[in-house]
Amino acid sequence: MALTAPRRRRILSLALPIMGGMASQNVLNLVDTAFVGRLGQASLAGVGMAGFANWLLISLLLGLGAGVQATAARRKGEGALSETAVGLNAALLLAAGLGIPVAVLGVVFAPDILAVLNDDPAVRVPGAAYLGARFVAAPFAAANFAFRGYWNGTDRSKNYMMTLMIMHLFNVVLDWALIFGHLGLPELGVAGAGWATSISLMIGTALYFGLGWLQARPGGFLRARGTLAVMPTIVRLAVPASVQQFAFSAGFVAFFVIAGKVGTDALAASNVLVNLMLLCVLPGVGLGISGATLVGQALGRGEPRDARAWGNDVIKVGMVLMGGIGGILALGASTWLGIFIDDDPATIAIAVTPLVILGLGQVVDSVGVVLTQTLIGIGDAIAILRISLIGQWLVFLPAAWWLCVVHDGGLLTLWAAMVVWRLGTALACVLRWRGAAWQRTAA
Repeated sequence: MALTAPRRRRILSLALPIMGGMASQNVLNLVDTAFVGRLGQASLAGVGMAGFANWLLISLLLGLGAGVQATAARRKGEGALSETAVGLNAALLLAAGLGIPVAVLGVVFAPDILAVLNDDPAVRVPGAAYLGARFVAAPFAAANFAFRGYWNGTDRSKNYMMTLMIMHLFNVVLDWALIFGHLGLPELGVAGAGWATSISLMIGTALYFGLGWLQARPGGFLRARGTLAVMPTIVRLAVPASVQQFAFSAGFVAFFVIAGKVGTDALAASNVLVNLMLLCVLPGVGLGISGATLVGQALGRGEPRDARAWGNDVIKVGMVLMGGIGGILALGASTWLGIFIDDDPATIAIAVTPLVILGLGQVVDSVGVVLTQTLIGIGDAIAILRISLIGQWLVFLPAAWWLCVVHDGGLLTLWAAMVVWRLGTALACVLRWRGAAWQRTAA
């Protein structure tokens, strides 16, 4: 079935604000990388490892957004507009109850976490400083995930994009001021980058609450009735999504450990390569999130055939966008790497071929990215959890360790294994999508 112009416009009207917000997040990561890269390769490597360690613990809270999106989209599809924000209320309570302990534990144990991940003090010390500052904002990050799920599930993804853009503007200015000591603020170095992000997340939470008060009150925002009753549903939907994201993030921490065993240059290059990969992946994630809204609303209307058609159409758009961006990265690999790896031709040289392979694989990788987010967003996270655990932890990581640590493989071997794993994930997601079990998920 051909992708018609009205359906393409419907997909893009939802997806473009999400993609814009996520692209701005990736630009922010690249800006952070560029700022920190001026402090040296050890700082760059430390922040790369600390960033994924932060995401590892924060990912335990990420499923709140998936739970809220699934319930909000279903309620809208059913026509129960006064109940769309009840799941958001429950998720915000969980964000506070879970996020505060995560923040406290993260701040206290940040040096110990980095000590486990890397034995080089030149990498470990700046990484711990950055990680401790980032953990402070854990409950705010969790609340922002919940709000993101609500706005996306109710066709108001522009709110998500607008808030992220404001957050990122603050983050760039605070990066410049706190890392290097401008605007009368202290010069905090690597820790300043972490504090800049945390303060920006707090600002975003305040903006989301303001928007919620103005726009989500008719849907039950901050209303007690029904909040406790829906909490078990939010937990049931959020837990597998959170565990999947935690396992996925833990896998990337393990990946950075392996890269560190290959060498500090390989670790620094992998930090840049991952951020460039996200430049390709995040538009697909945005499309998958919009696909979850379209599929979820169709399921709420009792139209499973239309739900599948929407998912297929979103996949087509994703292949064009991610494939195109990947091709641009592959064609100009050395140029893009030179922007983020300062005065280090050797590190650039070893990273060029991995980036070319990564870029060319994006057209297939896009299918897995879109379907992963779509299936999680409609409540089928347990299936994605199985796919993630088997592919990443039982196949990719053992193979990468065997090839690169046991047999002294280099950066190219490590990233070739990464690309093969992601293409296998895409195939597994296609097989899940071709079945019908996901149509029976309850939200």
